[in-house]
Amino acid sequence: MPALIRYFRARHEGQMIREEGPTWHEKKSGTPTMGGLLFIIAIIVMTLVASWAMAPHHVLSTTWILLFILVLYGFLGAWDDSIKLFHRQNEGLKAWQKLLGQIVGALLLFWVYVHEQLPMSLAIPGLGEWHMGWWYALFAIIWLVGFSNAVNLSDGLDGLVSGLASISFAAYGIVAWQQQQVNISIFCFAVVGSLLGFLIFNHKPAKIFMGDTGSLALGGALAAVSILLHHELSLLWIGLVYVIETASVILQVASFKLTGKRIFLMSPIHHHFEMLGWSEWKIDLTFWSVGLVTALTGVWVILAK
Repeated sequence: MPALIRYFRARHEGQMIREEGPTWHEKKSGTPTMGGLLFIIAIIVMTLVASWAMAPHHVLSTTWILLFILVLYGFLGAWDDSIKLFHRQNEGLKAWQKLLGQIVGALLLFWVYVHEQLPMSLAIPGLGEWHMGWWYALFAIIWLVGFSNAVNLSDGLDGLVSGLASISFAAYGIVAWQQQQVNISIFCFAVVGSLLGFLIFNHKPAKIFMGDTGSLALGGALAAVSILLHHELSLLWIGLVYVIETASVILQVASFKLTGKRIFLMSPIHHHFEMLGWSEWKIDLTFWSVGLVTALTGVWVILAK
């Protein structure tokens, strides 16, 4: 990571900060980005090494699809980041281009899901199984696209998503281990270890950002893990912070278009707290604490069944 940071700084390639963002974020302009490239590589290497150690010469298809989603969504993010860097602006891929790539990834995940003969139903707490049949493909698309973008929206402060995603993946790593889906557990904890290493360079003041490269990859992989574990809707609680961040943007836009008034001082909601005078560290610690509580309670509910 230090070598990557030096490389970007030597080439004067760094993040362009949005003009509509908080004014004090302007000093972050020029900070190297695309740090997600390295932790994606670390995740791939450690997942494969550990998987081969557990089952030599036989890596399960669920492992391959998780790595594929991670790489595909990371590639979309890297493409987006590279356009921003080369054109010295904060606008990357067009929305339809990014959406198309996300949909392709979701459909390939669904293909593996069918191939592995996993249940095409949702486990709804208190109501049992809702058998969706082929409509499950539409759900998979919405889930992966929705949460990859939700994690991307949450990535607005130094270290925020690095910490949140570490907690979320650790939660599902425990669930996977208890379900004896060791390959998925290995993947989850490879993500946790890689992100904790990245956090050393990403906490405030960040020496490098993960960029869309990292945030889109993490969001897509997190949604894929929840689907493969057949605990899809649990992500609404375990990933509650991402849901709130996304909801704050939707509500802000809807309110402004309908009434001309804003609900929040700025969205996503982490910027609202910044505008209230909270420091980035205070927001990080508060959001991490909320994420930890929802993760622990979510795991407890799942394992208590």
